[in-house]
Amino acid sequence: MNLFKRLLFGRPLANTQLGEQKLPKTIALAIFSSDAISSTAYATEEILFVTAVAASSLALGLDTLVPIAVVVAILLAIVITSYRQVIFAYPSGGGAYVVSRENIGENASLVAAASLLVDYILTVAVSISAGVGAIISIPEFHDLHDSRVIVGIALIVGITLMNMRGIKESGRVFAIPTYIYMVTVAVLIVYGLVRVYFGDIDPVPFDPERFEGVATGGELGIFLILKGFSSGAVALTGVEAISNGVPSFRRPSPRNAAITLVWMGVILGSLFFGMSLLASELRPYPSHEITVPAQLGLAVFGNGWAFVLLQFATAGILILAANTAYAGFPGLSSIIARDGYLPRQLAHRGDRLVFSNSIIMLAGAAMFLLVAFGGITTSLIPLYAVGVFTGFTLSQFGMVRFHRRRREPGWQRSQWINGIGGTATLVVLLIVGVTKFSSGAWVPIVVIPLIVLLFKGIRRHYTRVANTLRVPPDWKPPDRKNVFVILAHDVNPGVFNAVSFARSTSSDHLVAVTVVADGIEAERAEKQWAEYDLPVPLEVVQSSAGEFTDATLQYVDELQQRWPGSMVTVIIPELYTQHWWQQLLHNQSVLVLKGKLLFRHNTAVTSIPYGRKNEELSAPV
Repeated sequence: MNLFKRLLFGRPLANTQLGEQKLPKTIALAIFSSDAISSTAYATEEILFVTAVAASSLALGLDTLVPIAVVVAILLAIVITSYRQVIFAYPSGGGAYVVSRENIGENASLVAAASLLVDYILTVAVSISAGVGAIISIPEFHDLHDSRVIVGIALIVGITLMNMRGIKESGRVFAIPTYIYMVTVAVLIVYGLVRVYFGDIDPVPFDPERFEGVATGGELGIFLILKGFSSGAVALTGVEAISNGVPSFRRPSPRNAAITLVWMGVILGSLFFGMSLLASELRPYPSHEITVPAQLGLAVFGNGWAFVLLQFATAGILILAANTAYAGFPGLSSIIARDGYLPRQLAHRGDRLVFSNSIIMLAGAAMFLLVAFGGITTSLIPLYAVGVFTGFTLSQFGMVRFHRRRREPGWQRSQWINGIGGTATLVVLLIVGVTKFSSGAWVPIVVIPLIVLLFKGIRRHYTRVANTLRVPPDWKPPDRKNVFVILAHDVNPGVFNAVSFARSTSSDHLVAVTVVADGIEAERAEKQWAEYDLPVPLEVVQSSAGEFTDATLQYVDELQQRWPGSMVTVIIPELYTQHWWQQLLHNQSVLVLKGKLLFRHNTAVTSIPYGRKNEELSAPV
């Protein structure tokens, strides 16, 4: 079992090797930016899914792409500028959660934390579903359309296993598809626009059977335009990941993180605007069977190797965009857990110096969403933007208060930048909440407060336990009698070792007990005990139904009544087997008993393993 674990995840790393897991900017860009940059593969399409159907038409929807892309690009520049300040102000990571905690208050910080965690879970679900969509858009893979959920779950499992091996190791693997995608899409945009400029390319052929709306006519009101803008604004998802993961960068961490953030903003803005501009010229249509980027690729490259490379690069970055969440979710969870709002197990690193418990929790939640929404990206998008822009808004308004308190050089200019950014993202949040409420935005609006209540419940529990365990300075422990009872079904090496151990302690009363089904078994047990002349009295408990666990618990109750206020220690000899699977054939009743004894007042349990190869028998003194 241990060998299998090492083959799967790699050898354990020492804590002193944590510094070796720090990331250079080139790998960090791939890890922390893949989510944001990958949104260029579906953001343009999501705008069209809103503005080109229903009361509108494809022609009207395509005309909105460039104006919406310009507004989104401006919003991106504001958010990037703001998060650069967050990086330098809070280099320990945590992003919107830490900013809100330090500058606004507990409730705001918990809302930010819940929003970010929901955002990371949706990042995995959306990225994987969009990646599967890119794969099935290749004509040769159309048959996988009905198996998209199964394919998505398999991909989540693969990424999870890779991240369990360590952030640096997974980053090296995932960097290659990210850079291939950047180059391939850049070539698509530049080559496509050049061909448009010289007039040697035809628009995308329109297929009315694959399009749910109409080609021309209709009306495009302000509500649909705002709803389309809220869909395009998902291009900003993942921008906060770098501010959450500053400690993962090589030193100087804040400077390297800030440089990486700016590069991410430039690449994301250029690719998103370029994709929208190309789409407005080539006139693709939104479809669940073939994606908009795939239609653009076929129009520009034709159905050849370049198109296949584009689709696999798109699928690769969309699938690996989930890695941004695997880098951000565990780190943020560890900070929240250290503050007492999540189980403390999430704050501990595993053998490979990653937060293994958080990684598993993230994967499980994303799989649930993938199954619940049938792996359809458009169904998941409305859930996505609410959490993203809630975190943006709280972070930027928190930075406004940070500058007002610190009043460092240039604080007025920084305050204005954050104030404008906070107002802009708040407006976007309201637009998303209103325009997409009935489409699914209500889900995070309900879920985020429930997660906040969960956070507070966990914190109250930890506080209550801490208060219960607090020891007054003048407190003295009461004197107790020590009663030891050895469970002895048969006389074997384990019983001898248990007797030897018990007699070496300071016990006030020592007894062995065996549970039998009838008088014949009782007589045999007493005869065997006398045969070996063990220096401990044996008490036989007869249970007509042969209920070992209940009879033992009842006997312990009687001992505690016989010795009021005593500490009863139950010593259990347990057979040790050479292989883990052999253990399944033994000690199952003992496991049940130990589980029931564990939380009993004034009761302790001690296991004495026996059965090891070449084990020497310890004879009682």
